[in-house]
Amino acid sequence: MANKRFYHIGFGQDDLGSSPPSIALLSGDPERAHLIAQTYFQNVRLLSENRGLNSYVGYLANGRSILSATSGMGAPSLSIVVNELIQVGIRQIIRIGTCGAIQPYIPVGSVVISSAALCRQGAANDIAPVEYPAAADPFLTVALVKAARELKVEHYIGITASVDTFYEGQERTDSANPNLMRSLHGITEEYQRLNILNYEMESGTLFKMAGVYNFAAAAVCGVVAGRTVSENIILEQSDIAVRNAIAIAVNAAATFESDN
Repeated sequence: MANKRFYHIGFGQDDLGSSPPSIALLSGDPERAHLIAQTYFQNVRLLSENRGLNSYVGYLANGRSILSATSGMGAPSLSIVVNELIQVGIRQIIRIGTCGAIQPYIPVGSVVISSAALCRQGAANDIAPVEYPAAADPFLTVALVKAARELKVEHYIGITASVDTFYEGQERTDSANPNLMRSLHGITEEYQRLNILNYEMESGTLFKMAGVYNFAAAAVCGVVAGRTVSENIILEQSDIAVRNAIAIAVNAAATFESDN
C-alpha cells in the first residue's frame, strides 16, 4: 500500500515524506487548494496536479504536517478523492467550501459551520442507506467554532442541505432549465421551516463517508449568495467569505487534538 500511487489523486503514502499528515483541508476548487498551501504552509511541496485534483503537503507554523487537496465539484468526485485520501493515511478532513444561505438572517460574507447535513445525494446512497446520519465530527466542529470566535468572524452553526445539483436541486430557475420538477417547487421554503441554514453540494456525502470509514470530518463554507434575496453569487463579498473560511479551517487544524 505504501508504494502505491493512487489513480485519481496521483500520489501515495511514500510521497508524503517522513512526517506524513493525518489531517487534510479539502477544497472543491484547485485554485483554493493552491491558495491555502501557498498562504499558510511552510516548506510546501506539490504532490500532484493529476486530473485537476491539485494536492500539496507542508507544515503549519506550529510544525504540524498538513495536506491541502482538491475534491472537484460535487459528491461523486469528492467520494473518490476521500476514499483515496483515507488509504494514504488521512484521518481528519475539513471541507472548505462555498454555499448559499437560505435563512434571511445569514448575510453574504459570513460563514456557515455545518453540524450535520440533510443529504440528498446519489453518491452517498452507495456509501450507506438513506437513513444513515450525515453528521459532522463534534470535536472537529467545535475546533472550527472556537477558531471562528478567536478570529472574530461572523459565523452560524447548524444543518446544511447537501444536494447534487447547483441549479435544479437548489431551486434556481434563472438557468438553462427554468422548468423545475414539481417536487422541487417550494423546496427552499420547506428547508427554511426545517431550520436548515444553507445549500452546498458535498458535505452530506463527506459526513456519511466519515461515519462508515471511521474518520473525523467537518465543514466550513463561506456564504457567497443570499438565496432569500437573489439566486446570484455576490462576487464582491465572496472572496472575503472564502478567505475567512480558510483561516478558520487552518486555525482549527493547527489546534485540533485527536486520539486517532
